Amino acid sequence: MFDKFKNDGGEMVEERSENNNTKESSSVIESSSEIGIGELMGKRAKLEEAIDYVGLMIKNLKDKRTILEKDIEEESVDIKNLKEKLQKVSEYIDEESRGIKELASKRQQVENEADEVGSIINTLRERLSGVDKIIDNEGNRVRKIKESRDSIDN
Repeated sequence: MFDKFKNDGGEMVEERSENNNTKESSSVIESSSEIGIGELMGKRAKLEEAIDYVGLMIKNLKDKRTILEKDIEEESVDIKNLKEKLQKVSEYIDEESRGIKELASKRQQVENEADEVGSIINTLRERLSGVDKIIDNEGNRVRKIKESRDSIDN
C-alpha cells in the first residue's frame, strides 16, 4: 500500500502510489489544509527556491568578480609592460639627446677649427700677396735696370 515514507521536517509523511485509494489521500490533504501545513510547506518550498536563486546570484556575482579581477590583473600587466616600454623609449630619447649635444659640441669645435684654418689661410694669402708684390716690384726694378742698360748700350 505505501511505496515509501518520506521524512519532512521531523514528521513522517506517507507517499502513496497513484493506485492508492483517492478517498484516503484526499482526507490527508484535507486535514493538512485545515491546519495550514500545506500552505506552510508551499511557502517553505518557495523560500528554498528563493534561497537557491539568491545563492545562484551570489555565485554569478563571484564569477563576474573573478573575471573582473582577472581582466584587471591582465590590464595591470599590460599597463606595466607599456610603462616599461615607455621608460625605455624615454631613456633612448635621453641618450639620443646627449648624443646630439655631444655631436653639436664636436661640430662646434670643428667649425671653430675651420674658422682658424680659414683665418690662417687668409693670413698666408695676404703674406703671399705681399711676397708676390715684392717679387713683382723687384722684377720691375730688374727690368728697368736691364732696359736702362740696354738703352745706354745702344
